[in-house]
Amino acid sequence: MTETTKARNPFAAAMRPVNAVVERFIPSALVFAVLLTFVVAALALLLTDAGPRAVLTGWGDGLSGLLAFMTQMALVLLLGHMLANTRLVRRGLALVAALPRSPVQAYVFVAVLASALSLVQWGLGLVAGGLLAREVAAQMRAKGVRVHFPLLVAAGFSGFVVWHMGYTGSGPLTAATADSFVAAQLGETIPVSETTFAPWNMIAAVVTVVVVAGALALVAPRGTDRVVELEVDARAAQVEIERPVTPADRLDASRVLTTLTGLGLVAYLVVYFADGGTPTLDIVNWTFLALVLLLVRSPFEVAALVKNAATNVGDILLQFPLYAGILGIMTATGLIQIFSDAIVSVSTPQTFGALAFVAAGVVNFFVPSGGGQFAVQAPILLDAATQLGVDPAIAIMAVAYGDQWTNMIQPFWALPLLAIAGLKVRDILGYTTVTLLASGIVFAATLLIVGPGA
Repeated sequence: MTETTKARNPFAAAMRPVNAVVERFIPSALVFAVLLTFVVAALALLLTDAGPRAVLTGWGDGLSGLLAFMTQMALVLLLGHMLANTRLVRRGLALVAALPRSPVQAYVFVAVLASALSLVQWGLGLVAGGLLAREVAAQMRAKGVRVHFPLLVAAGFSGFVVWHMGYTGSGPLTAATADSFVAAQLGETIPVSETTFAPWNMIAAVVTVVVVAGALALVAPRGTDRVVELEVDARAAQVEIERPVTPADRLDASRVLTTLTGLGLVAYLVVYFADGGTPTLDIVNWTFLALVLLLVRSPFEVAALVKNAATNVGDILLQFPLYAGILGIMTATGLIQIFSDAIVSVSTPQTFGALAFVAAGVVNFFVPSGGGQFAVQAPILLDAATQLGVDPAIAIMAVAYGDQWTNMIQPFWALPLLAIAGLKVRDILGYTTVTLLASGIVFAATLLIVGPGA
């Protein structure tokens, strides 16, 4: 990247101390999970009657408690990454990247489109946000228009601030799944019509995107402010298909098998929804698997896309058992009930949603996986909501809002996007903090307005 002018953005300068703290003191996401395990174990020993043996047993028994859920969440990220890197999607991103004509238009455009893609599929939005930022930067440079590349990347990541309000929100989908821990706790499922597709949530999603895009436009560099441009065209090459030689090669290079499998999945989904089925985590994953299979050119391309995406899935596979163990400690020792009572003691039915949202935002900073956080925190808030007579959908969406909110200052999910862009978290943190502040106002206001029920 190249820099122009020596003048500094006042907002970026103000954020430098925050950047320094993040770089110096925030450990990796895996270390967070390990530390949280010891913190929860210590709290269980101090606040409950459980002894070390009971805590250890609860933890060990809980480690395997979310294996199905872990696989579902890993597939969401894997399939989203694969879809974003298919040839058709990459071409589509290159085509729309030519639309912005000015720097401010570029920042707003990337934020809005990344948000829309995150609402469709969070893995797609996360990866495509980075690809889009890079593509827009390259095309703006070709036009001779200076754009601040870190702000473009921050705009791409800012789209992730609404992911849990969309089609692949892990909290609402888990609550809608018949064999989930939410259904076991409540004795019933909560359909997505009461969470994701509730009118108040859809309105909040639109308002959030508008407010965040406007806020990023306001802090964009102007005049003699420092601008860091994309130095080289770092767009990645498309997956190339090798020339078939043997009969086996011809099968690997044929589109027939992937297309037929994709069409089979589409037929199943049509029958499923025609019979009155509703979206669940599994159905969402089969939807995007069908799209990937229909868009790729061959099984060879599928293998290449999987290999490319797999590096981003490893963290989920390793950390989810630790989150499951935390949930096991909290359930086995009664720590969930203690936390629930504490929330109830400071909440009213009207303020519960907003307070639960703030609590979820704090927890997310230490448990950066939306699915992992939902597994740990949802049982607590659902119990508290029951005690206060609050619609469980409010508790579910409070966790969802809090999770996506502080992602903006938690580096875990930014890593795939930053790798695509070739930046570090400190390069975008000042701008994603703006997203945090702007979106937080909308989320808290929404839950206060909705109150105890939808």
